[in-house]
Amino acid sequence: MKPAWDQLGDEYAASSSVLVADVDCTAEGEELCQKYNVGGYPTIKYFVDGNMEGEDYQGGRDFDSLKSFVEDKLEVKCDIKDPKDCTDKEKGYIEKMKLKSAEEIKAQITRLEGMKSGSMKPELKQWLVQRLRILKALGAGSDEL
Repeated sequence: MKPAWDQLGDEYAASSSVLVADVDCTAEGEELCQKYNVGGYPTIKYFVDGNMEGEDYQGGRDFDSLKSFVEDKLEVKCDIKDPKDCTDKEKGYIEKMKLKSAEEIKAQITRLEGMKSGSMKPELKQWLVQRLRILKALGAGSDEL
């Protein structure tokens, strides 16, 4: 697994939204591993949207599986300041939400956060997460949020 993990780290070395890191739980990383309840090795944890507890990765350990997971679940591709990598759907949503007040954006964030834990098709869940990221990015420039 180590070669696949290192390859993944190389692939995302310049990424602004994905960090691939190693921790040696038998040495100086022991305290960190205890904090995140790492008991078996190797363990892969991932952190999304401010989740400070982390989640256990349960997918394949080969490069293609790891990369696919990062692309589907972790990588932020749409930047509201430079939407060239955004889908047309995301661009439309950005333009629509730019017209909203900080209070309306905050209300949308609250509404979508409430829906996040609900049961839905994977593509709907992904669109929900994409909208949350856009709204949070738009709201980051507002002191009212």
